[in-house]
Amino acid sequence: MFEVFGFYKFTKIKSLKKKKVILQNFLIKKNIRGTIIIANEGINATISGKATDLNSTIFKIKKTLNFKKFDSKNISKSKFQPFHKPKVKIKKEVVPMGLILTSKNKKVDHVDPKKWNKLISDKETLVLDSRKPFEYKVGTFKKSVNPDVDNFREFPKYLNKLKKTKPIAMFCTGGIRCEKASVYLKKKGFKNVYQLKGGILNYLKNVKKKESLWKGECFVFDNRISLKHGLVTGTYSMCSGCRKPVSTINKKSKKYEEGVSCPNCHDSLTKSQKERFRMRQKQINLAKKSGSKHIFQKEFK
Repeated sequence: MFEVFGFYKFTKIKSLKKKKVILQNFLIKKNIRGTIIIANEGINATISGKATDLNSTIFKIKKTLNFKKFDSKNISKSKFQPFHKPKVKIKKEVVPMGLILTSKNKKVDHVDPKKWNKLISDKETLVLDSRKPFEYKVGTFKKSVNPDVDNFREFPKYLNKLKKTKPIAMFCTGGIRCEKASVYLKKKGFKNVYQLKGGILNYLKNVKKKESLWKGECFVFDNRISLKHGLVTGTYSMCSGCRKPVSTINKKSKKYEEGVSCPNCHDSLTKSQKERFRMRQKQINLAKKSGSKHIFQKEFK
């Protein structure tokens, strides 16, 4: 069993190149996989490994970047290693929005998952899903709306159209996108802006299914693809043609072919692309049959 640890921290980080090397080498040493993004404004990451190795890695990250607590974190489990390799990336922002967060401007109102239902059930509250459209289609909260933007840098254009007097309840997977969007709204003069503490994952972990206002599953950016209540691995797969999640219903479509296409991309893929994807899937199937591993297998260990 592998532990999956997602977290972010807004804190001033200097000497990014030097710290990237330190963290990358430590991930390799401890056999930890996943992605860490560092910027001058902070860190955003999801990493996975065995519990003892993960704990020492978390300690190393805090020590290297000189902080004691994460702004937000979530822990889940996976029967297989959900990442192929360790990656540490340097970015201008941990979430690209054209807004750099500091300790002075990142004060937002976080709402505990157990108090979230009351907030979003109020008919005056605008429930805003700040994720990408394909994530929204996998699952979301009742009566939520989605800006329908594929690039988070376009998000402010949508936010500028909202009424400043209307209460806004914002959520995303782990909380970091909302953290930035909430600060943006506060700077623009919005008063009643609320954010789901710890994001959707924290809600699914702490709110019972029978009491939940969540519908569907939650897309995650690793090989588990989606999670359900209790952070149990969901039912979605990933289309190899367009890299979008595929539901069990989509798999029944004539346009779905494992490792090749789904209803979302079947008509846009060329014959040569489909043939190349079929060849790759054939290699994956042969690897499974022989008991070896292929780099593109979902359950790659």
